[in-house]
Amino acid sequence: MLVIGRDNVRDILDKDVEPAAVCSSGDTVVFETRDCYDDGVVCEERPLGDKEDALENPATGPLYVREALPGDVLKVEILDIIPRSWGVMRSSPVAGVFREDFTGRTARIFSLENGKTVFDEKLTLELDTMIGVIGTAPAGTGITTDTPGSHGGNMDCKKIVRGSVLYLPVSVPGALLSMGDLHGLMGDGEVMICGLETGGEVTVRVTVVKACCLPTPFLYCRGDVMTIQSAETLDEAGDMAAKAMKDFIKRAAGKDDFEAAMLMSLLSNMAVCQVVDPLKTVRAEFPLKVLETYGYHLP
Repeated sequence: MLVIGRDNVRDILDKDVEPAAVCSSGDTVVFETRDCYDDGVVCEERPLGDKEDALENPATGPLYVREALPGDVLKVEILDIIPRSWGVMRSSPVAGVFREDFTGRTARIFSLENGKTVFDEKLTLELDTMIGVIGTAPAGTGITTDTPGSHGGNMDCKKIVRGSVLYLPVSVPGALLSMGDLHGLMGDGEVMICGLETGGEVTVRVTVVKACCLPTPFLYCRGDVMTIQSAETLDEAGDMAAKAMKDFIKRAAGKDDFEAAMLMSLLSNMAVCQVVDPLKTVRAEFPLKVLETYGYHLP
């Protein structure tokens, strides 16, 4: 099996970055990832970390997929996510909803064992490890890994978990897929500035889909399909996600604007993925079984 080690990390998704590995459509690949602090925060006594040259949100890759050409869609099946044995959370006085509550950085290290983490003497939490940064290279100027967009990137969508299928745009030959920034657990919004940050191993199967009309980034998770959109404001991102889903429902179910909008108001759920990155991210969810009633099947 092809493995891309955690020494192959970048802080930018860029068409000019040399691929770390090359594969064919349908191959299974393992990405070994670092955490968002570049594995630099290892103890609570040094919350700023020990690495002077630490990357922000380093992503492992990129992976070049031979058959991928601009205009295609890259189907990324998340087969497994194995977090390392520990995670870290850190406060921030400069970012996040609660930044005014803190005068400096404070870190806490958590043990991750048997799919759980102990928060305190009374509370043990079940992990649901997700991928915070995952995207392809844009056609134009490179985009730093702290920023989400139409290419994917730092979407911080808690639904990108084991068993999910993410569809990303192919904008450059080979797609150049990268990923990192795992969270052992994270709530929608990521309001403090971080989730339970960790590194680990992600196993994916990548498949090039030709002549595919999906509003990428597009996600399937646990019975729902989702449009994910990012913008400067939550209002704008929410409008974009809802409109992208409505247009998709029109095509998938053969509905007009009125019927698609009614289905959205009856069955769709919207959620804030994150409010802490350079752009805000919102997703719109819709039950796949409803679309299957009309004969639609995901590629």
